Amino acid sequence: MASFGRAIKFFAGYFKHYKLGMLVIAIFTIVATYFQVKAPVYMGRSIQEIANYLMLKSNPATAAQASLDKVYDALWLFVLFIILMAVGSLINAMAQAIVSSRAVNDMRTGLFGKMQRMTVKYFDSHRDGEILSRFTSDIDNIYNAMNEAIFQAFSQIALLIGVLIMMFNQSTQLAWVTIASTPIAILLSVFIISKAERYVNLQQDEVGHLNAYVNEQINGEKVIITNGLQQDSIDGFTEHNDKVQAATYRGQVWSGILYPLMMGMSLVNTAIVIFFGGYLALNGSLERATALGLIVTFVNFSQQYYQPISQITSTYNMLQLAVTGARRLDEVFDQDDEVSPKDEVAFNGLQSKVELENIHFSYDEGNEILHGININVDKGQMVALVGPTGSGKTTVMNLMNRFYDVNEGAVKFDGIDVRDMGLQELRDHVGIVLQESVIFTGTIRYNITYGRPDATDAEMIDAAKQANIHDFIMTLPDQYDTEVSDENSIFSTGQKQLLSIARTILTNPDLLILDEATSNVDTVTEAKIQKAMDNVIAGRTSFVIAHRLKTILNADKIVVLRNGNIIEEGTHQELLAEDGFYSELYHNQMVFE
Repeated sequence: MASFGRAIKFFAGYFKHYKLGMLVIAIFTIVATYFQVKAPVYMGRSIQEIANYLMLKSNPATAAQASLDKVYDALWLFVLFIILMAVGSLINAMAQAIVSSRAVNDMRTGLFGKMQRMTVKYFDSHRDGEILSRFTSDIDNIYNAMNEAIFQAFSQIALLIGVLIMMFNQSTQLAWVTIASTPIAILLSVFIISKAERYVNLQQDEVGHLNAYVNEQINGEKVIITNGLQQDSIDGFTEHNDKVQAATYRGQVWSGILYPLMMGMSLVNTAIVIFFGGYLALNGSLERATALGLIVTFVNFSQQYYQPISQITSTYNMLQLAVTGARRLDEVFDQDDEVSPKDEVAFNGLQSKVELENIHFSYDEGNEILHGININVDKGQMVALVGPTGSGKTTVMNLMNRFYDVNEGAVKFDGIDVRDMGLQELRDHVGIVLQESVIFTGTIRYNITYGRPDATDAEMIDAAKQANIHDFIMTLPDQYDTEVSDENSIFSTGQKQLLSIARTILTNPDLLILDEATSNVDTVTEAKIQKAMDNVIAGRTSFVIAHRLKTILNADKIVVLRNGNIIEEGTHQELLAEDGFYSELYHNQMVFE
């Protein structure tokens, strides 16, 4: 029930933006419901008038008084109410389609917008497929439920209320008989729904895991094929798929029980109404024509009374998927946004130095990664961070651009804590070239100017030249207007990196971070990247993470990290002279060069 309440609040947050549409839906739901519950009254009246007509006609003394006029009047009113009900339902359905499509569009837009405001921590701790499943299966389930279940539930609840009012207005005795079985229906429904809810929630979670696995396997398909692990990949998929199938099966079984059960209850209830109505007619408490009319009316009412229960239960699985989808989307909306301070300290570019003061940091509580790191860098200096895998090099970079916040200590630019700066202002002055370069679907021009869309062609070309990628681009048929994507094979791994460097050069950052930019390329491409890096580093303060130590020999300062601690610091020559850990790393690499 907590999930249901949370889902109601979630949907209400979107429906409130469409008050006019919701008002139209409410009005025509009431209108259509009124005509629907009123129509059986005229059907019962027509049966009653037919009975009266036959009794008058069969008696010679009253045969002349017999007339079908009242029968026709009742039948015409019955037909009119059915037509008006259909018109009201049509307008209602059109309004529902408009509101649901726009509300889901808002959800999709809001979800994507939310993800652009969230911290890097969320994306580091959730697999791509699990995130993507929010945009696909969860939103699709919500959209389907809106069209076929949620608004239908509103209409059916209105029908239930309308039927109750009409029943008690026509005959209190038969009304109580009609609703007598309701407690049994409710108890059975609550029991079955509680069982189904568990498996529907599990189903969506397992679908998220399956999507994550598929995404992971597709991204690693070359590795799988190279190592001949296709069958292992299929086995892994089968395991995840079986979990989805098992959860789906159980959810469908429990959900599927509801509709036939309610239909059975409806038939039993109709039989009880007919029996009790017949009893009233036979024992003389009601005139037979009147009793016959009431029986026909209440047979319709009985079916209408159980119709909302049957309809809602028949779409329960869809409703539960929507509730689960709302919960999963709401979990994303509940995530923390990146925090920019209210009273931002102005930062107009690095003027003096960068300081990392006694930095302590852990991604997970109780597992500290950095243990009191201190690094001071003057403007214009190049600092290299080296050390074995897991020593904390990339973590330092994450803290400098405020992808994460320190647990203790501070990262300062010109004495200003980065937590006191506006995020946009900070990142306008910090450029990053990642180890894994990213190419966006679009033209080469679009990719280079991605960080500065207002750049001129001359500025773009100059950046490409500095990155040593211009000559290659000019060999392409469409040159800078060539369409590319991250999967496009036009660029090699090294060329993608050069394109990424050109993008960074164009943004002209004060502080540059290069995270192992040459680790995935051959020696020839490494030389090109190194030259491009020299161009982008020139005149800028820079932090460079490097495994290949020959690329940072000219660094003003080399900081050696190991197990989250700084164990050595100095220039290349100074560290060689110390004959310590760095010297050992360097000489071991030179053996293989």
